[in-house]
Amino acid sequence: MEGWWAAVPTAASMEKMSRILVVDDEERIRRLLKMYLERENYEIDEAEDGEQALELASHRNYDCILLDIMMPGMDGVEVCERIREKKATPIVLLTAKGEEANRVQGFESGADDYIVKPFSPREVVLRVKAILRRSSSTKFLHTDTQAKDVLVFPHLTIDHDAHRVTADGKEINLTPKEYELLYFMARTPDKVFDREQLLKEVWKYEFFGDLRTVDTHVKRLREKLSKMSTDAAKMIVTVWGVGYKFEVAGE
Repeated sequence: MEGWWAAVPTAASMEKMSRILVVDDEERIRRLLKMYLERENYEIDEAEDGEQALELASHRNYDCILLDIMMPGMDGVEVCERIREKKATPIVLLTAKGEEANRVQGFESGADDYIVKPFSPREVVLRVKAILRRSSSTKFLHTDTQAKDVLVFPHLTIDHDAHRVTADGKEINLTPKEYELLYFMARTPDKVFDREQLLKEVWKYEFFGDLRTVDTHVKRLREKLSKMSTDAAKMIVTVWGVGYKFEVAGE
């Protein structure tokens, strides 16, 4: 029986199985990120350009992708858009300070977060850990409880146990951050949240972040909902000069 405990899943062993794709055209940055992430027992793949990144992401399932925006050939925004056509893998953009327009475009293409260069490798590790914790927290159903965590509204249902959103009976494919934003607001209907509060509660930023991060995610969320149900999309309401709220309309 020696070593029997090795077969028992633990939080640490789950983290060891996490696979991350690091995409950057600068080898020194890839090596630096790989070194720090491997210290946390993550499996790391590297891509030096957009074409290689897309090829890897198409044929392998990653728990997180760190994606540089400015690369020769296919840039990070296009890579993000094409990955989003098939997968909801959490994507973190690596951006330079002067790439504000590209950063906003990246969020509109489906990115979940961004890290500004030059960055601290420790910050990257903490961001990755936070993303993996949030994306894995809803992978397993809690069958030992009778009450399921399901929010049911006219035209919209959010099954938090199954991490599933349906609008008028049709399932919607959301990224982890889009889902978290919707679920957070839907838990307290009609409560108004300002952008700073949403950044802190949904993105877990303990520092000032780009407020347009919230705006672009709300825009994408509405667009996805509206494709299935215009009534569901209208439930996310802009409160001008303040922020957003989730409003439940009658039948």
